[in-house]
Amino acid sequence: MLILVPTAYEQAIIADELGLALVQSHRLELIGFGPIAAAARTAALLAAARPAAVLLMGIAGSLDHQLDIGRAVSFQRVACHGVGIGTGREFLPAAKLGWPQWPGDAVAGTPVVSDELVLDRPRATEGSDETGGGGLLLSACAASATAEDAATRLEEFPTAVAEDMEGFAVALACRLAGVPCQIIRGISNRAGDRDKARWQIEPALRAAAVQAKAVLGNVD
Repeated sequence: MLILVPTAYEQAIIADELGLALVQSHRLELIGFGPIAAAARTAALLAAARPAAVLLMGIAGSLDHQLDIGRAVSFQRVACHGVGIGTGREFLPAAKLGWPQWPGDAVAGTPVVSDELVLDRPRATEGSDETGGGGLLLSACAASATAEDAATRLEEFPTAVAEDMEGFAVALACRLAGVPCQIIRGISNRAGDRDKARWQIEPALRAAAVQAKAVLGNVD
């Protein structure tokens, strides 16, 4: 399995928690910060490594106040916020404009892709609740700066429970390459809360790595 992590800080904590044996038996790679770097880097790694499956890990902000800070969630779906027109409450996503982000390719066997993807997770982990299936992850080009930002995004994507910046990009690259993808994110903060004194980054990343051990063990 190809394990992808946005930043070197996240990578160091995740590698430490996973342990040397798991890191050496899988491939752990950086994809960069944000959706553009993540999409480009993931596509390149998929072409070069041709993995059986991909696991994206890192931190996310909670959009659901019942989701505890410091825990980790394995997501079933991922959506994209920011591709469309307008900002704030005037924002209209691509799907509402009638513009798919990918038109599909019958020859290559890739489907039309709009603003949301159901994750095609590795078969070894399908139906498993060991990683705490958590619904919709919302990926944005810029994280929520305020609670109002987060609330506005929930108006458009009411089932979203957490916010990140790379999930949709990685999932789309995997979908176009025909590679199963799973996303496990540690919940480090409330989306819109920029006071890092309240964040729990390291506990969240370690929780994500603990959950990932079950996934990585299943595909060994």
